[in-house]
Amino acid sequence: MKQFFKMFFASLLAMVVAGVIVFGLLIGMVVSMVSEATEEKEAKAISSGSILVIDVDKHMHEQGEKNSLAAFSGDDAYTAGLYDAVKAIDHAKTDDKIKGILIKISAPNNGFATLQQLRMAIVDFKRSKKFVYAYGEAISQGGYYIASAADSIYLNPVGDIELKGMAATIPFFKGTLDKLEITPEIFYAGKFKSATEPFRATEMSEANRLQTTTFIKSFWNDFLKAASEHSKLDTGAINALANTGAIQLPVDALNNKLVDGLLYWDEVESRLMTKTDTKASKDLKYVSLDEYAENAKHGRNKFNEKRIAVIFAEGNIVDGEQNGDYSIASETMAETIRKVADNDKIKAVVLRVNSPGGSALASEVILRELQLLKKKKPLIVSMGDYAASGGYYIACQADSIFAQPNTITGSIGVFGMMFNVSNLMKNKLGVTFDGVKTGPYADFPSGTRPMTEDEGKKMQGMVDNIYQVFMSRVAAGRKMTVAAVDSVAQGRVWTGTDALSLGLVDALGGLDRAIESASAKAKLKDFQVVTYPEPVDKLESLMRSLKGNTAASAAVHATLKQELGDDYEYYQQVKELRDMNGKAMMTVPFLVKIK
Repeated sequence: MKQFFKMFFASLLAMVVAGVIVFGLLIGMVVSMVSEATEEKEAKAISSGSILVIDVDKHMHEQGEKNSLAAFSGDDAYTAGLYDAVKAIDHAKTDDKIKGILIKISAPNNGFATLQQLRMAIVDFKRSKKFVYAYGEAISQGGYYIASAADSIYLNPVGDIELKGMAATIPFFKGTLDKLEITPEIFYAGKFKSATEPFRATEMSEANRLQTTTFIKSFWNDFLKAASEHSKLDTGAINALANTGAIQLPVDALNNKLVDGLLYWDEVESRLMTKTDTKASKDLKYVSLDEYAENAKHGRNKFNEKRIAVIFAEGNIVDGEQNGDYSIASETMAETIRKVADNDKIKAVVLRVNSPGGSALASEVILRELQLLKKKKPLIVSMGDYAASGGYYIACQADSIFAQPNTITGSIGVFGMMFNVSNLMKNKLGVTFDGVKTGPYADFPSGTRPMTEDEGKKMQGMVDNIYQVFMSRVAAGRKMTVAAVDSVAQGRVWTGTDALSLGLVDALGGLDRAIESASAKAKLKDFQVVTYPEPVDKLESLMRSLKGNTAASAAVHATLKQELGDDYEYYQQVKELRDMNGKAMMTVPFLVKIK
């Protein structure tokens, strides 16, 4: 009877979960049909006299996200990606319904190149002579960087503002592995290939310290320039304020011209009322960037037989089929590239890369498909926050490569890792391993015994060979000698600005400039931009999270993501270590946290 009830309740739970999924799918289908039917109506929903609100606190992916359940959850039906956001800001410049922009400042959760592109779009918007105000109660340095493009920055009279310089923090796990008696067996090519340092050292190597210091100084100098443009102070004076910790209170920021006023929200709204000729604050018309971007995209890209495709490649590069929202899966990406290559209406392609790299094999599979596509039509690359290691590998043979000044790129190097857990299993859990084999390599690779000297040589040989392949791919794509590539490779990370001077990229600029280059290469004056793959839908994301997992497992992951916030990426990266075991990798597995 006890076993009966156990099976009964397990079956009941499965039925409930299945029912929820099916119900969600049905709702998603209905909402999707309703959305399509009302698309034109939504495109005309913006009221005259509106203020475009840019909330920099929201994380922004390269491509927008849909939410089929928005009508029932109360969430936004669409979350703008960077591409649509920049296009929307550009559209607002000439839209008579938009009177100006309000930037809501806080702590943006985006990479520095993304912030740079958003700021450039706002600076360009100001050519319209429309107002741009920024307001915050707690202004981080990243938030201030965006806000510095505004005509006026307002801070709450008892709010907070940061001006302290930039720091990069990397976690190291060697001590943890030592305590657990896990022995990492690590092989790498390139003295700057710092990806494995967290597992073999307790602090940064001098080579890693040098490259990290170089790129955060570049970021800081860009911040100082932006702050100087707004405050009219020279960069040296602003740097001194940061180094002496002079900005502690809102009045300090005001006295040093970093902000233009200390105002409460109602006082900011009074100024917005004046700017929009509105009688009462309740009559102010705010439109979010997400809503405006969704409306604006309906009005552009009129149907055209001649098209430029933008393929978004965001996330870690992994083997096989897509099983996560933001990863670059080799089979799925290869299928997308072939689809684009075989479409005669597509005359040129822009590959937008925002990736720290990943599997060497997956990177090669993707590059091969790009090589075949390039034989049929022009291929241009646009780099986002990261286009490093495997991210650079898939980019290196394009006709032209564009990077943002603060893109993190290069990292031309390879590594392989294995973890021997035999001491952990024996000394902590009492588990030992034994077996038989037909030959000396039959159980290789193995995490249950130390690697032999001969096996270590074979692993290092594999890594060295793939490093040579990596350099040869770059040499062919950039028209350099392998020796010249090696001199700027060695796993070293560069900023986009440095990469330009070294010949690793062709020019500085965002996605728009890459599209312009593609149109010129294809000799197109009039064309339609189409994007691949389809935007992520939160309902589909839910389905993927349940695929191969129990409902309880999916709930645990959702809870961890909610509780850990920004630090969830550390959990993800540690979890991904098992996929790296014994494989050749081209990646920066632990992304540097810059504050």
